[in-house]
Amino acid sequence: MDWFELEKEYLIPFYKRQRVVFVRGEGCWLYDENGKKYLDLVAGIACVAIGHSHPHFIKRVEEQLKKLVHVSNLFYTTPQIELAMKLREISGMDKFFFCNSGTEAVECALKISRKVTGRKKFVALKGAFHGRTMGSLSVTWKEKFRKPFEPLIKPVEFVEPNNIHDLEKKVDDETACVILEPIQGEAGVYPLDEGFIKAVFEERDEHHFIVIFDEVQTGFGRTGKWFAKDHYGVKPDVIAMAKAMGSGFPIGGVGVTNEVAKKLEATEHASTFGGNPLACTASLATIEIIEKEKLVENAGKVGSYFRERLSELSEEVRGLGLMIGAKFENAFEIVRRGFDEGLVLNATSEDNLRFVPPLVIGKEEVDYAVEKLGSILRTLT
Repeated sequence: MDWFELEKEYLIPFYKRQRVVFVRGEGCWLYDENGKKYLDLVAGIACVAIGHSHPHFIKRVEEQLKKLVHVSNLFYTTPQIELAMKLREISGMDKFFFCNSGTEAVECALKISRKVTGRKKFVALKGAFHGRTMGSLSVTWKEKFRKPFEPLIKPVEFVEPNNIHDLEKKVDDETACVILEPIQGEAGVYPLDEGFIKAVFEERDEHHFIVIFDEVQTGFGRTGKWFAKDHYGVKPDVIAMAKAMGSGFPIGGVGVTNEVAKKLEATEHASTFGGNPLACTASLATIEIIEKEKLVENAGKVGSYFRERLSELSEEVRGLGLMIGAKFENAFEIVRRGFDEGLVLNATSEDNLRFVPPLVIGKEEVDYAVEKLGSILRTLT
């Protein structure tokens, strides 16, 4: 069966896909329809934290599937409350709302900032990517994403990352929030400076806006801490989370402080499917595995090793934990040739590769990846 032609016939052409059909996964490895094996260095774009087909994850989700999938948020369900309790423990945030994706989490966070402050202006960073719904798209930097859908939500100001002077010029007493990714993922994996983060919170104390951390890509152990905010020693007013939260199962969430939560009321936001028993169980199972197998620590240790090995091939390697960006010319061609070598890679631009593998990856797989990547580079010279 020609799946490529069927896709053209039946699906809206929103995606530029790689020409491979994956049918199975195990740990850090994927298998295509012909049985070929690939090392997965993308993990569903930083989603599949615990690796593919983890037995405990399957067991927990299967058990919940047999009991209860969905009843809506008109009623109480135990997995939702259990997940909120666990998230308070690992994130340090106080109260939570559940949705289905990262862009929904950002949308909710933006609405919260307007409700809590009574103001309209959003401040985001140049290079930012926060999603593709109308609100999240409004605070996304790249013009090619925004322009076809204008007019978007206004007012929005964009600040140069790590430029404190630019920040001071653009935040004021009309600002509802500053939203930022502690590590800009889609821009190529660029961590923000500690001094800049500190300045954001100092400006918050002066102008009384909301600080939103978009931890959709950086959360749940990806950077070697449970959340990237922990590298900076700060507590945002709001955190948006998703991706690895369910290790591939669709779930997102928003965490807020008690100070923010007390200014919110019933009916001001909602989600039909958000926080349903199956999704929350998938998230609980993910957290259980991350804790039991010490995957936060593994991300820090193996991520450091991965960056060291990549430095043998690239003059510029960035990131924290297992969220890594590296400069490589002809990055899109490297991705294409990666499939021949049994590597699943991701390019964020013509000269940058992003590495966000499952958190279960070990040094042996890293060595395999670097050897294969080196082989690809030799064919390009």
